[in-house]
Parts: sequence; C-alpha cells; structure tokens
Amino acid sequence: MARYSKKASEEVKKAVRKQKKGTLKSRKSAKKVKSRKQVVAIGLSEARKKGAQVPNASSKRKSSKKKE
Repeated sequence: MARYSKKASEEVKKAVRKQKKGTLKSRKSAKKVKSRKQVVAIGLSEARKKGAQVPNASSKRKSSKKKE
C-alpha cells in the first residue's frame, strides 16, 4: 500500500480548506472545484511539486490495440 508523507497530507488539508472556503480553482479553466476527488488530486499535485513523498499519479488512459 502506498505511503504518503506528512507534508503530502498537509497539502491535501490545505486544498480541502480552500475548497470549503470557495477559493480553490482548477488551473486550466479557473473554475471553482466542486468534486472532492478533484480536491485531493490538486492537493497531491501541489505536494509533488514541493518534493513531498507521494506515489506516482496513475494514468487512466490505456492505449487500445485493434484486433485484426
């Protein structure tokens, strides 16, 4: 199971507080974030940028190969 550092959990807590306050916005569209999953993803992303111990982001996209 993946382990997150205390710094990572602090970043997620900050993101949750900002979202509850209504000031957390997504980067691309600058719209308010409503989804809790999005809030956690933003918090973990910020933690990664600051060098905290966070597992790699899993990519949901998989290349589909056509059967011939």
